[in-house]
Amino acid sequence: MKAIYLRAGAVGLAWMCAAASAHAQGAYPAQPVRIVVGYSAGGTTDILARALGEQLSKELKQPVIIENKAGAAGNIAAASVQQSAPDGYTLFMATVSSHGINPAVYKKSLGYDPVGGFAPVSMVASIPLVLVSNPNLPVKSVADLIELARSKPGDLNYSSSGNGSPVHVAGAMFASEAQVRIQHVPYRGGAQANASVMSGETQFSFATLPAALPQVKAGSLRALAVTTRNRSAELPDVPTVAETPAFKDYEINTWNALMAPRGTPDAVIEVLNKAVARALAVPALATRFKGEGATPGASTPAELGRFVDGELARWAAVTKEVNIQIE
Repeated sequence: MKAIYLRAGAVGLAWMCAAASAHAQGAYPAQPVRIVVGYSAGGTTDILARALGEQLSKELKQPVIIENKAGAAGNIAAASVQQSAPDGYTLFMATVSSHGINPAVYKKSLGYDPVGGFAPVSMVASIPLVLVSNPNLPVKSVADLIELARSKPGDLNYSSSGNGSPVHVAGAMFASEAQVRIQHVPYRGGAQANASVMSGETQFSFATLPAALPQVKAGSLRALAVTTRNRSAELPDVPTVAETPAFKDYEINTWNALMAPRGTPDAVIEVLNKAVARALAVPALATRFKGEGATPGASTPAELGRFVDGELARWAAVTKEVNIQIE
């Protein structure tokens, strides 16, 4: 009889745990949500994550906390999120680095699976790069920069937000197409990379537009060109790199998207996806993104998954062509 009571008690406890779990899932979110950013504060990914988080907290009725885990071009942050509980409370602000470039250049120490380790939530924004120089550098165009680089082979330095970053790749593509020799100087984030150009420690960079725009408007950085196919609405007088004859096919467009650990319930992904779409549709947030030089845009999880597949293939080919090898 005692054994029967124990078994009955165990069954009852199991039922209560299952019910509690179902209730918790149905009540998502029931606690703060964390978005992990793979770069230091002040860079583009951080700026956009904080702007999104502020509105997302209103949509989810829970605080949204931004956590910076800089290092290895976002690999450390991506790995930590992949290993987190798949419950919707830890998300990753993915980038063209984490889910495009890094898998091609960090083949031994990537530390995460860009496809199998994550559940796509939604695209967030697309972001142009802008070629910026120190205002004291005697160049006012892409052609001027090429001429100066050719006259001083190996003397010009360009900064980036890290080895294998989109900025690094942009500079390598520039050097390859212009047939010039320039030196790459990596930093731990976009803010530091931009500061090095302003101080004269490096001469130029392919900065993300949101991070560089305030300094461009203040005159601390000189904008020479944007890397997208079309000119930026925020810098309408600045030409595209492709407008220079030698670079007619040059185009780079970076992006941010939200990812959750693989195994996150579909119901939770749906809640997050709809919340992101609502947040990005709020006029104040859309205006804020555009003011930073970013174009907001949500997607379905399936659309984001297909997009990432395409990015992985594209950047594997590009990094091979310009011979970027981190390890």
